[in-house]
Amino acid sequence: MPLIAFNMTSDVFVANREDSMKQDYLKHDATGLAGLVARGEVSPSELLDTALELSAAINPSLNAIVVDGTEAARRNIAQGLPEGPFRGVPFLIKDLGMAAVDFPSNNGSKLTVNTQWPQDSSMFARVRETGVVTFGRTASPEFGIGPATEGQLNGAPTRNPWNLDHTPGGSSGGSGAAVAAGIVPAAHGSDGAGSVRIPASSCGLFGLKPTRARLPSGPFAGEGWAGMAIDGFITRSLRDSASFLDACKGPDLGAPYDAPAMAGTFAQAIQRECKPLRVRYCTTTLAGESIHEEAVQAVLKTARLLESLGHEVEEFVVPAQLRVNDMMHAWTKIVACGTALSVTKALQGASLKRGDVDGVTWGAVEFARDVSGEAYLDAVGEVHAFGRRMAGLLTEFDVLLTATLASPPVKVGALKPVNEDFWDYRNGPGGVFEYSPFCVVYNASGQPAVSLPLHWSADNLPVGVQLGMPFGADEALMTLCAQIEQAAPWYTKQQEIIGALFPAE
Repeated sequence: MPLIAFNMTSDVFVANREDSMKQDYLKHDATGLAGLVARGEVSPSELLDTALELSAAINPSLNAIVVDGTEAARRNIAQGLPEGPFRGVPFLIKDLGMAAVDFPSNNGSKLTVNTQWPQDSSMFARVRETGVVTFGRTASPEFGIGPATEGQLNGAPTRNPWNLDHTPGGSSGGSGAAVAAGIVPAAHGSDGAGSVRIPASSCGLFGLKPTRARLPSGPFAGEGWAGMAIDGFITRSLRDSASFLDACKGPDLGAPYDAPAMAGTFAQAIQRECKPLRVRYCTTTLAGESIHEEAVQAVLKTARLLESLGHEVEEFVVPAQLRVNDMMHAWTKIVACGTALSVTKALQGASLKRGDVDGVTWGAVEFARDVSGEAYLDAVGEVHAFGRRMAGLLTEFDVLLTATLASPPVKVGALKPVNEDFWDYRNGPGGVFEYSPFCVVYNASGQPAVSLPLHWSADNLPVGVQLGMPFGADEALMTLCAQIEQAAPWYTKQQEIIGALFPAE
């Protein structure tokens, strides 16, 4: 910690020490904060107090943290934290899934308020062993539906620290907003159609969706959305994500399948030299439709960067046989059925009333009533067929570069979950897939994909770029990301908004 002058009254000394600690906290990633704890320069309790102070100051504007777990956090510190890579670092988990005994969840819905868990999920057990101090849950839309974090349970929408009029994305929007604002350096997210990458793009952060089954999902959940959903992390730095992924990777007991074995670790991957790769970039959607000019500029800027780093870079021509819209239509049926199942389980035999859920959820349940068993299985088959088409595509080159979203983050309310026509909400004009046409591609294929914070719009809104690679190529993707982070570091830009929110006193 910085030296502090001692020729002052004790009250002034304390105030200056607290501000100095806050500014140090805001400048470090999770790895850096853990280093301070390991060297005895700061205690876990002091870091937690700082995180709580920051939350108290900014969360009323963001509505990012919606479940308070401070009591459990202090108890866990008192009982002794595991000696993991992030010992003492404040952390937040998403209010969706992630079963944790100490942290009841709501899943963004009035139907599942204060859900208690009899044991920790495999994922949370591994997160806990990293030594983090979890102190709450972050906002999610109801049952994770949608790329904006809005819904009746949490009252006000969750807002983007870069501009409060805009969404931080979804469904891990609360996590994205909390990390971007500096409340925590990293947070848990989950990704069934881009729900880690969308907030990462919208908030200027790093977000990786690893290969399907790279991370555990049990014991209370199996395949989320027919295998399209997976947990993950939203971080400011690449090294933080690498350490979290290393700590959590691998199947849980009874998992039906596992991801291909890795040659090493994520941490080792970011230390390797990146070999020249065949990169193809796309400035339209993968259905050939136009996207926002800022998204185009983000892709072109990244393409030039990759070319300067020695990679073979060419424009990608979307093949007609990819048929991405067929996959998206199948995805709509699968997610409607998954949402209806969640609602049915929550009701426990009671009848669903319109005011019980958001309009989109109501619409999903109604839509699912008309999806027969045969139609559901046909939809799963179409998603798997699309995965095979993507696998074939990525034998022709190594990396597909696109925007993460088709535009900068939209304004709050643009994707408010009130449309009871679920098909229209997803597939219609101004709907979800028009805004987020790229992310779900990799949920369907199971391939790894990442959003990198490499561009900001003329209005100073983050615009992420997405890199996708073949199934199982997580290490190669991380190695490429490390090369990019070194060539075009994003730390200073991230600190710009944190410094604006919390100027030094």
